[in-house]
Amino acid sequence: MIVFDAVSKRYAGGYTALDGVTLRIADGELAILSGHSGAGKSTLLKLLPAIERPTAGTVRINDQDVSALPRRAIPYLRRNLGLVLQESRLLFDRTVFDNVLLPLAITGHPPGDAAIRVAAALDKVGLTGREKEFPAGLSGGEQQRVAIARAIVNRPSILIADEPTAHLDRAYAAEIAALFRSFNNAGVTVLISTHDASLFAEWSPRRITLARGRLLEA
Repeated sequence: MIVFDAVSKRYAGGYTALDGVTLRIADGELAILSGHSGAGKSTLLKLLPAIERPTAGTVRINDQDVSALPRRAIPYLRRNLGLVLQESRLLFDRTVFDNVLLPLAITGHPPGDAAIRVAAALDKVGLTGREKEFPAGLSGGEQQRVAIARAIVNRPSILIADEPTAHLDRAYAAEIAALFRSFNNAGVTVLISTHDASLFAEWSPRRITLARGRLLEA
């Protein structure tokens, strides 16, 4: 269960990104976060892995108050979260395999099992056989698939994606949307910010709408 309880986020200079947001997302739910540019979607998503901290209110994941976690505990929180941010943050001097391996390498995962997990993640996103290539040789959509594979290689229970279909053509965007649906079908809680909610409409996801930092629809 993800719970936002009267959450506000204000930045230096007085800009309010979120204003009193109260929201619950159930385990196993597929939720689509929409709203105009600057509505607060990215800020809301960044509160979950404690990339940002709320100015007021609390954010809880499975009864853990992540908004108050000490810094040393944040890496352990993120092991259970899959993150696909707007910036893919791929390492262009490393292969596809090494990019996907990175979260497992950081946590000291046994090399043999890590290699199996990387292969499984790449197969899931349709990139089997591309392990030795470098990101620069991939299309934008393929780079996004690498970022998604890296996000799921830890087998997270919650998958968070910020505009994962941005800058992709319609056909490729639909394939990426279907990938997230497949993760949700496997029991993963999925929360996606998107400028085009119609990509997910056929699955009747929960719709969450923000406007000027306030919750309009949930």
